[in-house]
Amino acid sequence: MNASQSPIFRLDCKAQSYDWGKIGSSSKVARFAASSPAFTVHEDRPYAELWMGTHPSGPSTLHGSDVTLESVLKANPQLLTQYFYDEYHGHLPFLFKVLSINKALSIQAHPDKELAKKLYRERPAIYKDDNHKPEMAIALTEFEALCGFRPLNEISAALDAWSELSELVGRDAVDTFQNALKEADVDNQRQALKQLYTAVMTAEPSTVKERLDSLIHKLTSAGKEYRPQTIEELVLRIHSQFPGDVGVFSLFFLNYVVLQPGQAIFLAANEPHAYLSGDCVECMAASDNVVRAGLTPKFKDVDVLTQMLTYQAKSSADQLLTGVSCAPHSPHSLLYDPPIEEFSVVLTRLDHDKDKESLQGTEGPSVVIVTNGKGVVRSEKAPEVPVEAGNVLFVGANVPFSIEAQGENGVTIYTAFSVKPDN
Repeated sequence: MNASQSPIFRLDCKAQSYDWGKIGSSSKVARFAASSPAFTVHEDRPYAELWMGTHPSGPSTLHGSDVTLESVLKANPQLLTQYFYDEYHGHLPFLFKVLSINKALSIQAHPDKELAKKLYRERPAIYKDDNHKPEMAIALTEFEALCGFRPLNEISAALDAWSELSELVGRDAVDTFQNALKEADVDNQRQALKQLYTAVMTAEPSTVKERLDSLIHKLTSAGKEYRPQTIEELVLRIHSQFPGDVGVFSLFFLNYVVLQPGQAIFLAANEPHAYLSGDCVECMAASDNVVRAGLTPKFKDVDVLTQMLTYQAKSSADQLLTGVSCAPHSPHSLLYDPPIEEFSVVLTRLDHDKDKESLQGTEGPSVVIVTNGKGVVRSEKAPEVPVEAGNVLFVGANVPFSIEAQGENGVTIYTAFSVKPDN
């Protein structure tokens, strides 16, 4: 290791301005990015994502400089460990983000490794790498999302309740689906759901517009004020953001979840989802592969999406990932550990001035973001670092550290990290 390179150091991270982001300083992304000296918040601009990592589309740099994190890691392999350095070619195994969402993201799924390699080989202009992209979101504020297919009986009830939906897919697809529900054959049920959802997503645009116009007219002419987060309010809200878009009908197919701060969802490969509103931290494998099919002006790869999905139907509760206490070593921390190799995340919340928490060193790299309050990060292996909301740190492999709150608001940090797999 370069003797002058501390294993704990601050990063400046790139804010991405996408149309769906929150505007100006109402965005946590903008407020966090503003802790870097070169960043200025423009109050008329949307700020959607803060990228923390080595991804080439938004590489992090050492605080106050143009030196990239990637170049530091490649010059100091021990910061990653030799295993991660070799396995990920000097890059982080994960991409860590903050998202601030003002309007719905696309109906999408991320390919598994096999499909990612095929898409990259065949269409590298669209799918720019060959990696999978499982991801996890942990809510910072109330956070709305669609994730995975609803239980089949809920989809069946929607077909009965909403004539516009059943008319769009056609009687044959409806009958096939309803008949499959009467049997115990899971494969047949998944095939029937695939036929049904494909019929929606591949319907003629003129038919989609006609059925949506009818649905919106039915809702708006009823003279009712729909409660927030009901299916009626959701349909009207998402349609107002994407008029005439077939993705509106996905509201009848996908689980709608509302996360409170600290609650999480894990999104495996080949599972449909869409974030609708709120702020979250998100961690994912280091890929930018997205297959979209609705609620977007971007390229829609409907055939690939409808073929790639698993068509597993689960309840909304089954989509949640619960944080597990890190006591006794770290009693103020929760571990979110999805069933993949690339990353896990620890949430540490200290509520009072001078509260302290020690975090064990991990056999891989870590990235830390402060989301609330102020504190001091200390380690026997590095100089202490004062931190406040928006600050991002890199922590090298096998480097334990502590965080102490400074001020009556306490301090909250999220730590994304990797650990070498056992096998």
